[in-house]
Amino acid sequence: MTAVSGQPPPVADPAVAGHVVEEDQRALFGQSTAVFASLAGPAHLVETANPAFFAAIGDQRARTGVPLGELMPETADQGVIVVLDEVYRTGEPYTGRDVRFVLGSGPHAREAFFDFSYEPRRDAGGTVTGIRVIGVETTQVKQAQRLMAEHRALLEQIARQAPLTEVLDGMARRIESLAPQEVLVSVLLADPDGRHLRHGAAPSLPDFYNQAIDGIATGEGVGSCGTAAHRREPVIVTDITTDPFWKDFRQLAGRAGLAACWSTPILARDGSLLGTFAMYHRTPRVPQDADLALARVFAGTAALAIENHHSEQARRAAEAQAKAAHDALAKAVRAERELRADAEQRAATAAELTARMRAAAATQAATPHPERCQLGGARGCTAPAEIKVADSWGDAAWGCPAHVEEAILNVRSVFIASEQLGGLAAYVNR
Repeated sequence: MTAVSGQPPPVADPAVAGHVVEEDQRALFGQSTAVFASLAGPAHLVETANPAFFAAIGDQRARTGVPLGELMPETADQGVIVVLDEVYRTGEPYTGRDVRFVLGSGPHAREAFFDFSYEPRRDAGGTVTGIRVIGVETTQVKQAQRLMAEHRALLEQIARQAPLTEVLDGMARRIESLAPQEVLVSVLLADPDGRHLRHGAAPSLPDFYNQAIDGIATGEGVGSCGTAAHRREPVIVTDITTDPFWKDFRQLAGRAGLAACWSTPILARDGSLLGTFAMYHRTPRVPQDADLALARVFAGTAALAIENHHSEQARRAAEAQAKAAHDALAKAVRAERELRADAEQRAATAAELTARMRAAAATQAATPHPERCQLGGARGCTAPAEIKVADSWGDAAWGCPAHVEEAILNVRSVFIASEQLGGLAAYVNR
């Protein structure tokens, strides 16, 4: 058969065709950000892989010619080898969406998410000889989606002015759920002078630990948080057992099962210290990009919550002060009114008593010493007249002890007449 002009002759050999496809795929994925690896045989020998694959699993493990289970031993406990075995056995491809993996181990372990497919490789006879792994890492997208949702919920909590302890506790729990690996979050609040840190929230740390660090000083070498507060910059301690910053707290951290602590200062817009935000780990840990992003985002959010709390406290204090001043003014006005009313009542009483004395004085010529009290007014008084009083005008009257005392208290010019009977002795002995 003659080939059509301008077109290459068809490839007749299936083995050759398969080789061409493999070469094309290697070329296609060589510089791609998509993950690609070609596995051979039932042991899933890593025959070739692109840089993105090795970047995903860790460049320190960039080698071929070894089984995937040996190159990535952590995959055995995550079901990867089981799925690969099934694809190799059945020849049926497998696709996963947003599948979670923990890559690496120890301090450098990280959480990752992938969209991927396992495609069987076949020889000329159709027998499965290996598997092609093709995937795209969706970790950042997945984390961003979760972060946005949790962050939005936290901002709504701040907007409705929930109590600060409730906001900080909710924030700590959200971070613990978002972090790639187990993390225990603590928020400490700075005293107004910035010299000490007080407990704010730490829902997953032991109570004895929270109580022990409540009130720690800020300063160089005072753990991760005290140092971060002093420096106004993040302090990363990856291994508490060897770090000099923790020499005074090493035993306490050991009792609490803490091995690493990354602390970020919480700063106000003017740069003043509001507190610290710490992420603890139970094993020595080096922070990943996702950890640092969480710390930056939520340290800023904590600053917003704390500043709002301070503003609300200042507003309430101002309102309380204004109310106290208003109440004091109202009390003073009431007191002034009461004093005025009392003075007016005293003046009326004095005028009435003065009139009574003048009326009594008019009768003195006819009855020098009446039998009954003359100071009872219109209502009269049937009590015996025992004491004589007079005023500066020369008017005098006899009255009972009760009415005499009333006259003395209310009429300033009234005095006890100096007579043997009905004089001062009678008043004192009333």
